[in-house]
Amino acid sequence: MKLFKAAVMIGGLAALGALATPPAESAPWDRKTVFTFSGPVEIPGVHLAGWGILPAGTYVFKILDSQSDRHIVQIFNKEETQIYATILAIPNYRLKVTDKTVMTFRERPAGQPEALRAWFYPGRQWGEEFVYPKAKALEIAKATNQPVLFTPAELPMEVAEPVKSADAPVVVELKRAPIMAITPAGEEVQLAEVVTPPPAAEAEAAPLTAQVETAALPSTATSMWMWALIGFVALLGALLIQPRATRVR
Repeated sequence: MKLFKAAVMIGGLAALGALATPPAESAPWDRKTVFTFSGPVEIPGVHLAGWGILPAGTYVFKILDSQSDRHIVQIFNKEETQIYATILAIPNYRLKVTDKTVMTFRERPAGQPEALRAWFYPGRQWGEEFVYPKAKALEIAKATNQPVLFTPAELPMEVAEPVKSADAPVVVELKRAPIMAITPAGEEVQLAEVVTPPPAAEAEAAPLTAQVETAALPSTATSMWMWALIGFVALLGALLIQPRATRVR
Protein backbone atom coordinates (compact mmCIF):
# COMPACT_ATOMS: atom_id res chain seq x y z
CA MET A 1 0.00 0.00 0.00
CA LYS A 2 2.71 2.43 1.01
CA LEU A 3 4.76 1.38 -2.01
CA PHE A 4 1.78 2.05 -4.29
CA LYS A 5 1.22 5.50 -2.82
CA ALA A 6 4.90 6.33 -3.14
CA ALA A 7 4.92 5.28 -6.78
CA VAL A 8 1.81 7.35 -7.48
CA MET A 9 3.28 10.39 -5.76
CA ILE A 10 6.57 10.09 -7.66
CA GLY A 11 4.71 9.72 -10.94
CA GLY A 12 2.56 12.75 -10.14
CA LEU A 13 5.58 14.86 -9.25
CA ALA A 14 7.32 13.78 -12.45
CA ALA A 15 4.29 14.77 -14.53
CA LEU A 16 4.02 18.08 -12.67
CA GLY A 17 7.71 18.68 -13.30
CA ALA A 18 7.15 18.12 -17.01
CA LEU A 19 4.38 20.71 -16.95
CA ALA A 20 6.56 23.23 -15.15
CA THR A 21 9.49 22.83 -17.56
CA PRO A 22 9.26 25.36 -20.42
CA PRO A 23 9.60 23.80 -23.87
CA ALA A 24 12.49 24.70 -26.14
CA GLU A 25 11.78 27.45 -28.66
CA SER A 26 11.55 26.47 -32.30
CA ALA A 27 14.30 28.91 -33.26
CA PRO A 28 16.93 30.97 -31.41
CA TRP A 29 15.90 34.58 -30.87
CA ASP A 30 19.05 35.84 -32.62
CA ARG A 31 18.45 33.51 -35.62
CA LYS A 32 22.08 32.45 -35.67
CA THR A 33 22.97 31.21 -39.16
CA VAL A 34 26.22 29.77 -40.46
CA PHE A 35 26.66 30.48 -44.16
CA THR A 36 29.49 29.83 -46.61
CA PHE A 37 30.14 32.11 -49.58
CA SER A 38 31.82 30.56 -52.60
CA GLY A 39 33.08 33.92 -53.80
CA PRO A 40 33.62 37.50 -52.56
CA VAL A 41 30.48 39.34 -51.44
CA GLU A 42 29.96 43.08 -50.98
CA ILE A 43 28.10 44.01 -47.80
CA PRO A 44 26.45 47.23 -46.59
CA GLY A 45 26.46 48.64 -43.09
CA VAL A 46 29.13 49.67 -40.63
CA HIS A 47 32.11 47.38 -41.06
CA LEU A 48 35.66 47.02 -39.86
CA ALA A 49 38.17 48.85 -42.03
CA GLY A 50 38.94 46.74 -45.09
CA TRP A 51 35.93 44.45 -44.67
CA GLY A 52 33.40 46.10 -47.01
CA ILE A 53 33.84 43.02 -49.20
CA LEU A 54 33.88 39.62 -47.54
CA PRO A 55 36.23 37.09 -49.14
CA ALA A 56 34.95 33.59 -49.87
CA GLY A 57 34.55 31.66 -46.65
CA THR A 58 32.24 30.77 -43.77
CA TYR A 59 30.51 33.43 -41.67
CA VAL A 60 27.92 33.63 -38.91
CA PHE A 61 24.87 35.93 -39.20
CA LYS A 62 22.93 37.03 -36.12
CA ILE A 63 20.21 39.53 -35.19
CA LEU A 64 21.64 42.04 -32.72
CA ASP A 65 18.35 43.55 -31.56
CA SER A 66 15.26 41.53 -32.43
CA GLN A 67 12.90 43.74 -30.38
CA SER A 68 13.25 46.86 -32.53
CA ASP A 69 11.27 47.75 -35.63
CA ARG A 70 14.56 48.07 -37.45
CA HIS A 71 16.47 44.82 -37.25
CA ILE A 72 20.21 45.12 -36.89
CA VAL A 73 22.18 42.22 -38.37
CA GLN A 74 25.77 41.38 -37.47
CA ILE A 75 28.25 39.25 -39.38
CA PHE A 76 30.90 37.28 -37.46
CA ASN A 77 33.78 35.07 -38.43
CA LYS A 78 33.23 31.32 -38.25
CA GLU A 79 34.47 31.11 -34.66
CA GLU A 80 32.36 34.13 -33.60
CA THR A 81 35.44 35.82 -32.15
CA GLN A 82 35.32 38.81 -34.51
CA ILE A 83 32.45 41.02 -35.70
CA TYR A 84 33.02 42.20 -39.24
CA ALA A 85 29.89 44.25 -39.86
CA THR A 86 26.74 45.71 -38.30
CA ILE A 87 24.02 46.20 -40.90
CA LEU A 88 20.69 48.04 -40.95
CA ALA A 89 17.82 45.93 -42.31
CA ILE A 90 14.06 46.06 -42.56
CA PRO A 91 11.54 43.18 -42.70
CA ASN A 92 10.88 41.84 -46.17
CA TYR A 93 8.34 39.22 -47.17
CA ARG A 94 8.70 36.13 -49.37
CA LEU A 95 5.86 34.10 -50.82
CA LYS A 96 7.57 30.71 -50.57
CA VAL A 97 9.01 29.47 -47.27
CA THR A 98 11.90 27.01 -47.30
CA ASP A 99 13.45 24.82 -44.61
CA LYS A 100 16.94 26.13 -45.44
CA THR A 101 18.69 29.46 -45.07
CA VAL A 102 18.34 31.68 -48.13
CA MET A 103 20.68 34.54 -49.02
CA THR A 104 19.78 36.67 -52.00
CA PHE A 105 22.21 38.79 -53.98
CA ARG A 106 22.25 41.47 -56.63
CA GLU A 107 24.24 40.16 -59.56
CA ARG A 108 26.81 42.54 -60.97
CA PRO A 109 29.04 42.66 -64.04
CA ALA A 110 31.81 40.07 -64.35
CA GLY A 111 34.77 40.83 -62.15
CA GLN A 112 32.70 42.57 -59.47
CA PRO A 113 31.52 40.85 -56.27
CA GLU A 114 27.82 40.17 -55.84
CA ALA A 115 26.07 42.56 -53.45
CA LEU A 116 24.24 41.05 -50.48
CA ARG A 117 20.52 41.80 -50.67
CA ALA A 118 18.51 39.80 -48.11
CA TRP A 119 18.67 36.98 -45.57
CA PHE A 120 15.79 34.58 -44.82
CA TYR A 121 15.91 32.26 -41.84
CA PRO A 122 14.56 28.69 -42.36
CA GLY A 123 10.80 28.38 -41.93
CA ARG A 124 10.14 32.14 -41.84
CA GLN A 125 8.29 34.23 -44.41
CA TRP A 126 9.77 37.47 -43.07
CA GLY A 127 13.44 38.09 -43.76
CA GLU A 128 15.96 40.92 -43.53
CA GLU A 129 16.36 43.29 -46.50
CA PHE A 130 19.69 45.11 -46.22
CA VAL A 131 20.13 48.87 -46.58
CA TYR A 132 23.12 50.49 -48.33
CA PRO A 133 24.54 54.02 -48.16
CA LYS A 134 23.08 56.20 -50.93
CA ALA A 135 26.18 56.42 -53.12
CA LYS A 136 26.75 52.66 -53.04
CA ALA A 137 23.03 51.96 -53.53
CA LEU A 138 23.01 54.09 -56.69
CA GLU A 139 26.11 52.33 -57.99
CA ILE A 140 24.52 48.90 -57.42
CA ALA A 141 21.18 50.05 -58.87
CA LYS A 142 22.88 51.13 -62.11
CA ALA A 143 24.89 47.91 -62.33
CA THR A 144 21.91 45.63 -61.68
CA ASN A 145 19.20 47.80 -63.26
CA GLN A 146 17.10 47.39 -60.12
CA PRO A 147 16.14 49.78 -57.30
CA VAL A 148 18.16 49.41 -54.09
CA LEU A 149 17.35 50.38 -50.49
CA PHE A 150 19.42 53.19 -49.04
CA THR A 151 19.63 55.61 -46.15
CA PRO A 152 20.55 59.25 -46.71
CA ALA A 153 21.81 59.53 -43.13
CA GLU A 154 25.49 60.34 -42.73
CA LEU A 155 26.72 57.24 -40.93
CA PRO A 156 30.27 55.97 -40.49
CA MET A 157 30.89 53.13 -42.92
CA GLU A 158 34.18 51.96 -41.43
CA VAL A 159 35.11 51.61 -37.77
CA ALA A 160 38.31 50.66 -35.99
CA GLU A 161 36.51 48.60 -33.34
CA PRO A 162 33.54 46.26 -33.86
CA VAL A 163 30.09 47.19 -32.57
CA LYS A 164 29.29 44.93 -29.62
CA SER A 165 26.20 46.44 -27.99
CA ALA A 166 22.65 47.28 -29.06
CA ASP A 167 23.10 50.55 -27.13
CA ALA A 168 26.20 51.62 -29.05
CA PRO A 169 25.81 55.13 -30.57
CA VAL A 170 26.16 53.83 -34.12
CA VAL A 171 23.35 51.27 -33.55
CA VAL A 172 21.08 54.01 -32.17
CA GLU A 173 21.78 56.05 -35.31
CA LEU A 174 21.01 53.07 -37.54
CA LYS A 175 17.61 52.61 -35.87
CA ARG A 176 16.73 56.27 -36.43
CA ALA A 177 18.03 56.54 -40.00
CA PRO A 178 15.40 57.19 -42.69
CA ILE A 179 15.14 54.53 -45.40
CA MET A 180 14.16 54.94 -49.05
CA ALA A 181 15.01 53.29 -52.35
CA ILE A 182 16.86 54.60 -55.37
CA THR A 183 16.28 53.59 -59.01
CA PRO A 184 18.94 53.04 -61.69
CA ALA A 185 18.07 56.52 -62.98
CA GLY A 186 18.87 58.04 -59.59
CA GLU A 187 15.25 58.70 -58.64
CA GLU A 188 14.37 58.28 -54.97
CA VAL A 189 11.22 56.21 -54.40
CA GLN A 190 9.25 54.90 -51.44
CA LEU A 191 9.92 51.48 -49.89
CA ALA A 192 6.55 50.10 -51.00
CA GLU A 193 7.80 50.21 -54.60
CA VAL A 194 10.76 47.95 -53.79
CA VAL A 195 10.04 45.73 -50.80
CA THR A 196 7.64 42.85 -51.50
CA PRO A 197 4.39 43.45 -49.57
CA PRO A 198 2.59 40.48 -47.97
CA PRO A 199 -0.85 39.31 -49.17
CA ALA A 200 -3.75 41.11 -47.49
CA ALA A 201 -4.44 38.21 -45.08
CA GLU A 202 -0.78 38.06 -44.05
CA ALA A 203 -0.61 41.81 -43.56
CA GLU A 204 -3.58 41.69 -41.18
CA ALA A 205 -2.14 38.76 -39.25
CA ALA A 206 1.44 40.10 -39.08
CA PRO A 207 1.05 42.26 -35.92
CA LEU A 208 -0.51 39.38 -33.97
CA THR A 209 2.14 36.95 -35.24
CA ALA A 210 4.89 39.29 -34.12
CA GLN A 211 3.41 39.45 -30.61
CA VAL A 212 3.02 35.73 -30.10
CA GLU A 213 6.02 34.51 -32.04
CA THR A 214 8.23 33.87 -29.02
CA ALA A 215 5.39 32.11 -27.21
CA ALA A 216 4.51 29.75 -30.05
CA LEU A 217 5.26 26.10 -29.27
CA PRO A 218 6.41 23.40 -31.66
CA SER A 219 3.75 20.71 -32.17
CA THR A 220 5.91 18.10 -30.41
CA ALA A 221 6.23 20.32 -27.34
CA THR A 222 2.46 20.85 -27.24
CA SER A 223 1.87 17.09 -27.39
CA MET A 224 4.32 16.46 -24.56
CA TRP A 225 2.55 18.99 -22.34
CA MET A 226 -0.84 17.47 -23.14
CA TRP A 227 0.30 13.93 -22.27
CA ALA A 228 2.01 15.18 -19.11
CA LEU A 229 -1.25 16.83 -18.01
CA ILE A 230 -3.28 13.69 -18.74
CA GLY A 231 -0.78 11.56 -16.83
CA PHE A 232 -0.82 13.88 -13.84
CA VAL A 233 -4.63 13.91 -13.64
CA ALA A 234 -4.78 10.10 -13.94
CA LEU A 235 -2.20 9.56 -11.22
CA LEU A 236 -3.89 12.04 -8.92
CA GLY A 237 -7.23 10.27 -9.45
CA ALA A 238 -5.66 6.90 -8.67
CA LEU A 239 -4.22 8.28 -5.46
CA LEU A 240 -7.63 9.51 -4.31
CA ILE A 241 -9.53 6.33 -5.24
CA GLN A 242 -7.09 3.74 -3.84
CA PRO A 243 -7.92 4.24 -0.12
CA ARG A 244 -11.65 3.74 -0.81
CA ALA A 245 -11.00 0.54 -2.75
CA THR A 246 -8.97 -0.81 0.16
CA ARG A 247 -11.78 -0.14 2.69
CA VAL A 248 -14.35 -2.01 0.50
CA ARG A 249 -12.26 -5.15 0.77
